[in-house]
Amino acid sequence: MDKNNPTAYFELFNEIAIIQQLSRAALEEKLPDGFLQPHFAVLNHLIRVHDGRTPLEISKAFQVPKTTMTHTLSGLEKHGLIEMRPNPKDGRSKCVWLTDQGRTFRGETIEKLSGYMSDIAERFARQKIAETLATLKELRIYLDENRN
Repeated sequence: MDKNNPTAYFELFNEIAIIQQLSRAALEEKLPDGFLQPHFAVLNHLIRVHDGRTPLEISKAFQVPKTTMTHTLSGLEKHGLIEMRPNPKDGRSKCVWLTDQGRTFRGETIEKLSGYMSDIAERFARQKIAETLATLKELRIYLDENRN
């Protein structure tokens, strides 16, 4: 891609956005009523980075207002998927911990997506996905390190 021609870079981000919309719809189709992609994303985030994060840390990771994250966390807590515990570092703030039920919910949701993923695997070779994933991870790390 020519750095003097931003069109190709825009097209890259446009394709990523469309993929995100399509994958979100596929995920939400498998989630029980009352659950949306942001709920699953928080569970997935806590698995990836380990739980015990404050709501503020999670809201910053998702780049959403703390009030939005508080609402999402409240829904997860209401369903027993997370629990809020006092922060062991200061005792005033809270930290978010996955429950066994939350871990199971995430795993079951991924299992429900197996047919969708199998269809993709039939169309795209593992090697091609691995190469694309490496580039996307590199791009994500760059964007994360250089955000405002």
